[in-house]
Amino acid sequence: MSLKSTTRTDVNTVELVFEVTAEEFEAAVEKAYQKAKKHISLPGFRKGKVSRKMAEARMGEGVFYEDALNALINAELTPALMEADFTLVDRPQVEAEKVSKEEGVVFKVLCITKPEIEISDYKGIKVQKVVKTVTDADVDAQVETLRQRNARLVSVDDRAAQMDDEVNIDFEGFFGEEAFEGGKGTGFPLRLGSGQFIPGFEEQIVGKNIGDEFDVTVTFPENYQMEDYAGKEAVFKCKLNGITVEELPEADDAFIQDSTEFETLEAFKADAKTKLEEAAERETQIAFDNAVIEALIAKVDAPIPNCMFEHRIDTLVENFENMLSQQGMSLDLYLQYTGMSIDDFRDSNRDRAVSEVKLRLALEKIAELENLEVSEEEIDKGLEEIATANNMSVADVKRRIPMADYILDLRVTKAIELVKENAVAEEAAE
Repeated sequence: MSLKSTTRTDVNTVELVFEVTAEEFEAAVEKAYQKAKKHISLPGFRKGKVSRKMAEARMGEGVFYEDALNALINAELTPALMEADFTLVDRPQVEAEKVSKEEGVVFKVLCITKPEIEISDYKGIKVQKVVKTVTDADVDAQVETLRQRNARLVSVDDRAAQMDDEVNIDFEGFFGEEAFEGGKGTGFPLRLGSGQFIPGFEEQIVGKNIGDEFDVTVTFPENYQMEDYAGKEAVFKCKLNGITVEELPEADDAFIQDSTEFETLEAFKADAKTKLEEAAERETQIAFDNAVIEALIAKVDAPIPNCMFEHRIDTLVENFENMLSQQGMSLDLYLQYTGMSIDDFRDSNRDRAVSEVKLRLALEKIAELENLEVSEEEIDKGLEEIATANNMSVADVKRRIPMADYILDLRVTKAIELVKENAVAEEAAE
């Protein structure tokens, strides 16, 4: 097989034409016959004893051509494409343009190639770095959270129910005179103002006293999940059994000593402030790094084959499906719950896929421009980490992963660190 011509038909598309001589084609057809003959059976012949000439006469001259062509593609065309001076990003489209016993075969191969990215000004990217200031109110909120965690419920019997109370009620719902399914509860705890019940229900309990029996009239929302109930007026016959309120402990040194490892309220506040400032710094850095990455992605303005985005979506969907599987759920069941089709789900991942493809192309180009390489020590260290995380040996890891891709991943990691380290922060108040 020999390469006859190479033609760039579009920005990221190359058309190759390969020729196979008549002798090479004949050898491939003979090999296909030899492989198939043990399965060939014709009237008057024992299986496996039908000559090629007879098989072609009875079944057509091209009976072995398809197998021969596939063998030529796998044995010779695929290695030839791997040695080409471009990188494929999709399965090549192969067409046998001419097939002749006398003249051989001409293959036309349409290749979608990796785009050539031009990237500049990736050093010194300027983005805002919003600095969060931890205030006394933020620290007080931490104290309040601690109080909430240590709150206790206290029964109230000397007043009517109020918003934010937790009440205990019996209830049964009716459409007219008929009780409806799912509308009954006994000894049900409900925090007034939580929005747990149909709009308007909780407000009508306010002002009622323990022991009161009363009706609550509400209308189910038009978009209620049970279509038979949507838009209907219902009456709930209710009884208020009890009222409890949340009692918070006093924020003082004694409370701090009982609920934390600190001796004083001021010591707890000082520690809370330190932790909040550390968290704020981490969040600020993460936001800054993300902004740098977004700015780098925006610099990629080259035609990119759509198949690269589709392949990335394939990977994102597969990863999500694996995550669901670990939780005992299938993707089909997830789509049923969310009311999405697989096409809707794929589209929901499209923006992310586009960004990730652009980022990867930019970083690979930066690694090339900066001549970023990885040492044997860095390679071995990464392999050992993978092996430890997956309870495997380094030798097993090397057998399972494409080393060229792994090394490229390490170079890409260096590229993104280079971009982040050289980014310029324009600090701004929160």
